Amino acid sequence: MTLYRVTRAEVDLDAIAHNARTMAELADGAVLCAVVKANAYGHGAIAVSRALEQAGVKWLAVATVEEAISLRQAGVDAPRILVLSEPPSGSEPTIAEERITSTVYSVGCVDRLARAAADRKRVLALHLKVDTGMHRVGCAPAEAVAIADHIAATESVVLEGVWTHCARADEEDPSFTNEQLDRFDAVLASLDAAGHRPPLVHAANSAGVIAHRRSHYGMVRTGIAIYGVAPSETLDGRAELVPAMRLASEVSHVHDHGPGEGVSYGHFHRTTDDCTLATVPIGYADGVRRDLSAHGGEVLLRGTRYPIIGRVTMDQLIVDCGKDEVEAGDEVVLLGSQGDDAITADEIARRLDTIGYEVLCAVSARVPRVYG
Repeated sequence: MTLYRVTRAEVDLDAIAHNARTMAELADGAVLCAVVKANAYGHGAIAVSRALEQAGVKWLAVATVEEAISLRQAGVDAPRILVLSEPPSGSEPTIAEERITSTVYSVGCVDRLARAAADRKRVLALHLKVDTGMHRVGCAPAEAVAIADHIAATESVVLEGVWTHCARADEEDPSFTNEQLDRFDAVLASLDAAGHRPPLVHAANSAGVIAHRRSHYGMVRTGIAIYGVAPSETLDGRAELVPAMRLASEVSHVHDHGPGEGVSYGHFHRTTDDCTLATVPIGYADGVRRDLSAHGGEVLLRGTRYPIIGRVTMDQLIVDCGKDEVEAGDEVVLLGSQGDDAITADEIARRLDTIGYEVLCAVSARVPRVYG
């Protein structure tokens, strides 16, 4: 389909490959599992996964069975696609057919997956998730050996991995991360004593790779860093990452106004002087927060920062260019660089009291992704 929209998310696949290599180097030889859930954090899961495959990445991770299926159906042939939570009942036949690796943390899920694998004369690799302090999903540490025993006694499934997730690895204080890893090490020792030695052990997220060498084990799962954003301000600059997304549009309409004029819905903003306003065809349906102007949101236009004013509407926003000259067709950058300046995901996140992850994931499917 021909694209007519001037709004686009430019995704630098070379930057993603660079970031994957950077994280692999930091991982001390551990297997790199690249997390491509949530449409690769807004970057486009299929294109990103193909670029990662070309860069030598063998493992991908997703949040849902549907995300895994979409990759397989698009021809992504990574040896392993790991679903990071137990799959819903009814999805087991598809998991077996599509060579998807499943997380488990209950005997019931193990049994459902085993039946589906046996029906298709296949053996499914399972990864046992242990909750060591995130308290989201996973079995209790005391349950790990019993579930591993059950997997070992069940045909058509094999315990390939055991893992946990660090809740506070992106913080300056490492004490709770060390506490989690102590709990995880105790689980690993109990599994070993019971005769369970899965070939893949993993705990590190992007923050763990960067800041907690102890968490590397045999595999690491890197998400946000793959896309060139540090896991937190605390870790900014600790790895040589290159931001992979640039969100840009163009001025669609230029209009001049005197003082006292209300702008956008509700006239939340009123002009205070003669000014030139630029309308830009991107709005909250594209992932720009409706209240961004109330938090000091800016754009780059002709290499200069200008404020977004008034409420962001569904499809458009308005920029106050003061008395500067602008024209329809001028490029407007909301995320990324223009000239000597750049607006980062973390800058936007600070304004909105959130994190860079949310800023990237918010870029909606309506925005065309352009790959370079």
